[in-house]
Amino acid sequence: MKIGITGATGQLGRLVIEKLKERTATTDIVALVRNTEKAADLGVDARAFNYDIPNELAAALTGVDKLLLISGNEIGKRQAQHAHVIAAAKEAGVKHIVYTSLLHADRSTLSLAPEHLATEEALKNSGIAYTILRNGWYTENYTGSISGSLAAGAFIGSAADGKISSASRLDFAEAAAIVLTSADQEGKVYELAGDSSYTLAELAAELSKQQDKDIPYADLPEHEYADVLKTFGVPETFAYAIAGWDVSAAKGDLFDDGKALSKLLGRPTTPLADTIKETLAAL
Repeated sequence: MKIGITGATGQLGRLVIEKLKERTATTDIVALVRNTEKAADLGVDARAFNYDIPNELAAALTGVDKLLLISGNEIGKRQAQHAHVIAAAKEAGVKHIVYTSLLHADRSTLSLAPEHLATEEALKNSGIAYTILRNGWYTENYTGSISGSLAAGAFIGSAADGKISSASRLDFAEAAAIVLTSADQEGKVYELAGDSSYTLAELAAELSKQQDKDIPYADLPEHEYADVLKTFGVPETFAYAIAGWDVSAAKGDLFDDGKALSKLLGRPTTPLADTIKETLAAL
């Protein structure tokens, strides 16, 4: 049973391959990447796979039985890119596609939701067996700002008192590896999120505790937060997207208490405090 992983050199893809190696033979893993040289350290079969060159995708999927379609990172292009992959998978005879979607994509106000929903619909209409992993926020989406927050003396955002049920990227990667190597997954839709939730003020309080230094949370209006992000070199469109995602968090779009992720893992999800500790140790 060969398992293909798209975006295999990305942050999530690398971790999925790491976890797959614990569950299946290395020879049964195929890394599907834009640049095969960057996949040399993965230790698995690496094949060129560019979402934007659809006529070459089916050949790269030769022999692949299951495919993990990790959503692309080019917002605005993903619906078409994912459609190319699904069509190629059908042509190549892939039997099962697992897709990384978005938590509560069918009711989320996050600007990311429509492309995910379109891909989910394309999968359902493809005739290929599918499983949808509606991933919540990676804790690293916020802890990646810790270095800048320490320098500025405050953690900023626009999430107000919104509860965020995040988990570590490794938690989500392990869940994907489990689904890819387990039976009876066809047609399932998982709403995956961390066991516990927190506000950004609570994140700032935990950071302050671990640093023994007061790092308050400053909640800003959406446009002000975007303007600050632009001063850090974030492109304008992306800055407004990030600020908008925080506004959606304030509406509860990143909250879930179903604990489906920990049930899949067979263990609790990684606590916020642990990810903050790891982030600080790496600075």
